[in-house]
Amino acid sequence: MIVYDTLHEECGVFGIFETKTSDVSHTAYLALYALQHRGQESCGIVVNDDGVFSHLKGHGLVHEVFSEENLRGLGKGNMAIGHVRYSTTGGRDLSNVQPLVIRHIKGNMALAHNGNLVNADEIRRTFELSGGIFHGSSDTESIAYTIAANRLKSSSTEEAVLRTMDSLRGAYSCVVMTATKLIAFRDPNGFRPLSLGRTPDGAYVVASESCAFDSIGAELVRDIRPGEVVVISRQGVQSIGEHCSDPKDSSICVFEYIYFARSDSVLDGASVHRARIRAGKFLAKEHPVEADIVIGVPDSGLDAAMGYAEESGIPYGIGFVKNRYIGRSFIEPSQEQREDAVRIKLNAIRESIAGKRVIMIDDSIVRGTTCARIVELLREAGAKEVHMRVSSPPFRHACYFGTDVDSDDRLIANRYDSVEEIAKAIGVDTLGYLSVEATKQLAEGAGVGFCTGCFSGEYPIPVPKEITKNKFDQKIGEFAVLD
Repeated sequence: MIVYDTLHEECGVFGIFETKTSDVSHTAYLALYALQHRGQESCGIVVNDDGVFSHLKGHGLVHEVFSEENLRGLGKGNMAIGHVRYSTTGGRDLSNVQPLVIRHIKGNMALAHNGNLVNADEIRRTFELSGGIFHGSSDTESIAYTIAANRLKSSSTEEAVLRTMDSLRGAYSCVVMTATKLIAFRDPNGFRPLSLGRTPDGAYVVASESCAFDSIGAELVRDIRPGEVVVISRQGVQSIGEHCSDPKDSSICVFEYIYFARSDSVLDGASVHRARIRAGKFLAKEHPVEADIVIGVPDSGLDAAMGYAEESGIPYGIGFVKNRYIGRSFIEPSQEQREDAVRIKLNAIRESIAGKRVIMIDDSIVRGTTCARIVELLREAGAKEVHMRVSSPPFRHACYFGTDVDSDDRLIANRYDSVEEIAKAIGVDTLGYLSVEATKQLAEGAGVGFCTGCFSGEYPIPVPKEITKNKFDQKIGEFAVLD
């Protein structure tokens, strides 16, 4: 899916615990590179050398923020955590860039967070009314300050984390680093993924996706369960499951499998690549059409296109060439410039398209502007017919759990009364969306439940119904910027 009319998943987290002092900053750098797809606006790394924290963070891609020189400047240590982030409107303040470092009477603490709280306003207001000062607008500060406050009345940081989880509502997959421990915890619904891995030399690692482990030569040990707290120290790995429930009652964001995660990742026991293949197969069953070729929109539409071709028997082909030298941050301000940028980002292969009935697979349609421009590229390349199939249901509702879904009135599925009208608006001959029922069957072998709230409007936990998506983004003092 192309960046100019798309969704953004707010961030990715990473942590490493070594039993010896080593170059953990470089390991974190490589892992963040693998997680770059989860956030392209800012990034940061904190290194722990026997309780002394060194950190560097800034706006930009991983390779833009970090160089060999400043990575060496972070020094060596036995622990590090890292973060990549995409923010919504108003969130570019450097104070919102993670990891967040807190210095308090119980010692240094650093926190990296993926997700979004639905009660961040209540937590923030409580601290502010008691004299607390917030430096940014993200709800990560609310989590960090709550842990710090609970630490004063707890015997350990993990106990403080457990107390904090009692008061948090919403999505949070977090990594906390103290002077002596690395602690990973995931909300009881498991909205966002989090995995535990191990390197060949015995270091433990935690990441939003297993693809980060592959980049540093580590192996996936297991997924961190929804509601679980994992404590890593020199004494080994401790699992605390008092907030865990039946995995089938959890609700990981199903769009992780459709778009957000990398195809080579495994989330909650299910292959993302296989889930996208299955999405394409379901699409072929639900929305068959006669055609000559099946193509995918790079990158997340490719796997689903393969599945559609396999199920339908229609040949799979390469329909677009993607310019790999334009980052996802390449966004121009005006609509006309955004449409021109699509040409720079993608180019249709005329030899594959001309004179053919084409089935084009993409992962979603948000506002429809970029989608319409891509369809024009196929028409200009000589496509006889263009049939679009989408490997997700129509977006109709806001997300409160860490996905930047546009406001309801700007979603194309809410601007038109029927799929046929949407098809006409984007210029395709036919259009078919994957059903909500099918999305719940994509992650074969996952053994978990799914959140489909942005499609169905049915959320696993109560959400702030009185606040619209636009207000949700803008009420920085009451509802933190999605993070």
